[in-house]
Amino acid sequence: MRVCLAVDIGATSGRHIAGWMEDGQLRTREVYRFSNGVCRKDGHLIWDIDALEREVLAGIRACFREFRQIHSLSIDTWGVDYVLLAGDSPILPVYAYRDSRTESVIPEVHGKIPFSDLYRYTGCQFQPFNTIYQLYRDKLTGRLSQATDMLMIPEYLLYRLCGIKAREYTNATTTGMVSAETGQFHRKITETLGYPEHLFPQLQHPGSVLGELLPEVAESVGGSCKVILCATHDTASAVEGIGMAEDVPYISSGTWSLLGVKTPKPLTDSRSLAANYSNEGGVGYNRYQKNIMGLWLVEQLRLELCPDSPYDAIIRTAEENSCNALVNANDPTFLSPGSMVAAFDRATGYALHTPGDYFRCAFASLALSYRDALHQLEENVGTAYTKLCIVGGGAKNHFLNRLTQKATGKTVVALPIEATALGNLKIQLEVFP
Repeated sequence: MRVCLAVDIGATSGRHIAGWMEDGQLRTREVYRFSNGVCRKDGHLIWDIDALEREVLAGIRACFREFRQIHSLSIDTWGVDYVLLAGDSPILPVYAYRDSRTESVIPEVHGKIPFSDLYRYTGCQFQPFNTIYQLYRDKLTGRLSQATDMLMIPEYLLYRLCGIKAREYTNATTTGMVSAETGQFHRKITETLGYPEHLFPQLQHPGSVLGELLPEVAESVGGSCKVILCATHDTASAVEGIGMAEDVPYISSGTWSLLGVKTPKPLTDSRSLAANYSNEGGVGYNRYQKNIMGLWLVEQLRLELCPDSPYDAIIRTAEENSCNALVNANDPTFLSPGSMVAAFDRATGYALHTPGDYFRCAFASLALSYRDALHQLEENVGTAYTKLCIVGGGAKNHFLNRLTQKATGKTVVALPIEATALGNLKIQLEVFP
C-alpha cells in the first residue's frame, strides 16, 4: 500500500490526512489535527511560523508511527502570506493578512500602477491584504532590502522539510503579481514598484518533485519520503478534490467562502474588474472566483457570545430564530474588528438581542452574498447554471445550505468532504500512481 500524506493548513486549524488507493478508490484517514490562529505582537497580527513548523513535524511523525512508511507528502495553506528569508533564516515577524499595515501604502502603489492596469495585467481581484501591498510596506520599512528570498507559507514549510526553495504557480497567482498571459511573475509590476528581481524566479507547477526529506528531518519524524508540490493554494487543491463530473460553480466554504467556476483562461474585462472577480491558477485551468468573508463572521461571533457552544447548537439557534436583520457580509469592517458583535451592531444600525439574532443575521447575509456573486459570475462568463457545489467545513451546515439554495435558486450539492486534502492527495497520486 503506497501512502501519501496531505498536510492541509487553514487559518484556524490544520490537519494531516493520509491517503492511498484501495480497490480503485481513494481511501483517507486523518492522523493529526491542530489549532492555528493569528497572534498579536507589538500591535500587529502575525503567524507563529515556528509553531506551525513544529505542528507539521508532529503530524508527519504521527503518520510514520501509524503507517511506518510514507511515499510522499505535500502542504497546502491559504494564499497571500509569505516568509522573507535572509539566506536560510526567516525575517521575523511573519505578518498575517488580517493585519492593517497595508492601509497606508495602497494609494502609493496605485499611484505608480493604477489598479485598472494591475487588473488588466494579472486579473487578480483587489484585496487590501494582497501580497503586492504587503511587499510595498516591507520595502518602505527596509525589510525587503534584507531579503534573499520570498516564499509563500506552504513553500517555506516545504523548504524546511527538504531544503529546496520552490515557487508554486497556484499560490503565486494570489499575490497580484502574476501575468494572466504568461503565468509567470509580471516584470513590469515588480520593476515599477522597485521590488528586487531575485525574489521572483520561475514558477513551478503542481506535481513537481522537490526531493526527499532532509536527513535531520527524517531522523526527527521517523522515516523519509518524497516531497512534492501540490496545488499549494488550498482553494486550488479544493477544486481539484471536488470530483464533480460536470463543470458547475463551487463554493469552498470555510473561514473564507470562495465562490467560482473553472474557465479555460483568465477574464480580465471591464465587467470582471467592476465585479472584483479574481483569476487564480488551477491545475490546467483558470479559477474565476471571488472572496466572500465566509464563516469568519460566525467564528468570531461565537468566540464573543458563546465560546463553549457546539457548532450544531449555534446552527440550531440560528435556524429557530426569526431575526430578519441583514448586513453586507463583504464589508471591510468585518475583516479584523476588535469586536465582531459591535461590528454587526454598527452594520445593522441597532443592537441585536440574542446570540440567535447574530447567527441568523450572519448566515442569511452570507446566503445573499452568494446569490449576488453567483449572479455576477453568470453574467460575466455568459452561462446560466442550475447547480452549485459546496465543499469544505461549511458544506456540513444544512441551514446555510438551505438558505443558499433559496437565495440563489440553484440546486445545492453539498459535499461535506475534506476536498482540499483530497485534491492535495490526488496530485501526489498522479505523480506516483
